[in-house]
Amino acid sequence: MMFALLDYRASNMFSLAAAFKRLGVDTKIVTKDDKFDGYSAIILPGVGNFSSASEITSSCKRKIFACVENGTPLLGICLGLQVLFERSEEGPGTGLTIFDGEVVKFPTSVKVPHMGWNQVVSSNDSVLLKDLNDEKWVYFAHSYYPKPKDITTVKGTTNYGVRFASVVEKEPIFGTQFHPEKSGVIGRSILNNFVEYVRR
Repeated sequence: MMFALLDYRASNMFSLAAAFKRLGVDTKIVTKDDKFDGYSAIILPGVGNFSSASEITSSCKRKIFACVENGTPLLGICLGLQVLFERSEEGPGTGLTIFDGEVVKFPTSVKVPHMGWNQVVSSNDSVLLKDLNDEKWVYFAHSYYPKPKDITTVKGTTNYGVRFASVVEKEPIFGTQFHPEKSGVIGRSILNNFVEYVRR
């Protein structure tokens, strides 16, 4: 089993690759010019700017969609989740529009960026949060959050000035606003749930 990690030229791919390696999964860094077919899953990592990331994902949108339509699971993490949506207040550019909705900035009433540990509350049946208890503390590092139009895709929420979607799912597409690779035992369990989903 081999996962493709899309290179935005600004992402924390090596810590993510190490996290998957601990779960027995090999990864390969791919660019927008590479072929995406043949991989067990595609991962959109989580550090960078929406405009630059959307420029890269838009240039390989057809290849990503072709894989997903063939059943290849896709996981977006932090910024990788945000580019699954239509647009972002962070800057110009069009996301993959897999999820309807936009990405907006946190209100001025809270400190931005939202940095550190916070809790995810399960809101619906979830693949990623399967068999996890109520104490799901995970690591966040972001200034913007997604506002999905379809609430049935929201599988986990987090409160930080506002209650926002921190886990979205529409099989075989998944996203976390937090960084599971930096979230200790819970994060490892979340990534393992994704791996088990891919294996089935």
